[in-house]
Amino acid sequence: MFCMKDERVLLKSYLKTLKLPTITREYQAIARASAKGNEPYETYLQRLAEIEVQHRQSQAIARRLKQANFPMIKELSEFDFKSVPQINKKQIIDISMCGFIDKRSNVVFTGPPGVGKSHLTIAVGREACRRGYKVRFFTAAELVNTYIEARQERTVLRLEGHIKKCDLIIVDELGYVPFDRIGAEHLFGFFSQCYEQTSLIVTTNLPFAEWPQVFGDDERLAGALLDRLTHHVHVVEIIAKSFRLNSSLKSKKKIRTIEAL
Repeated sequence: MFCMKDERVLLKSYLKTLKLPTITREYQAIARASAKGNEPYETYLQRLAEIEVQHRQSQAIARRLKQANFPMIKELSEFDFKSVPQINKKQIIDISMCGFIDKRSNVVFTGPPGVGKSHLTIAVGREACRRGYKVRFFTAAELVNTYIEARQERTVLRLEGHIKKCDLIIVDELGYVPFDRIGAEHLFGFFSQCYEQTSLIVTTNLPFAEWPQVFGDDERLAGALLDRLTHHVHVVEIIAKSFRLNSSLKSKKKIRTIEAL
């Protein structure tokens, strides 16, 4: 005949087999609370299932955020839209709802350095992770180098398989560094693979007319890439001065004023 202790050991063994660690940890406390409130068994079971689901969802979000490989933590709530009034806040909020991912559409942020393109991009990417999408972040240079290394190690198929599993890929800083012919071809191959299969967010400091210089002045290659990227696209054009630079200048001016006093 089993005693209460034996029953608890057996129950924990079953819960471990079923991989229900949160229920294993919390069921006794919830049972006491349910008994005290004279709750029906269904309510008790619902509360157990709820904490397990919440724990798994939290773990899944943390895992997706880690796999995305964001270089820093940025959120929309931290962005100072007043510093860049040229940005359409409603458009950014709409993009952060991630409907474009379901439609396999793309987003392109254009504008000079220091106006918040990377901040907004990372913030949208993190929100996508929280909404259940698989995201991966690259700078343009990092992406090209990843392809070159995969080619040297003969693991391009593995890399392409990883890309296919992503719902959203972010390519930051396109246009800051021009690529040679091989790099440009790898970048074109990447965009071609993602076309109507995986959504992209791209940030660039160049207007579309100047993209050929990124691809070794190959207008044909740049044109074909733009054709794929902009087929289904939301363009966020930020025409503003760098608020990082403005902030730095204001700080220096404040220091000089204090010193003058």
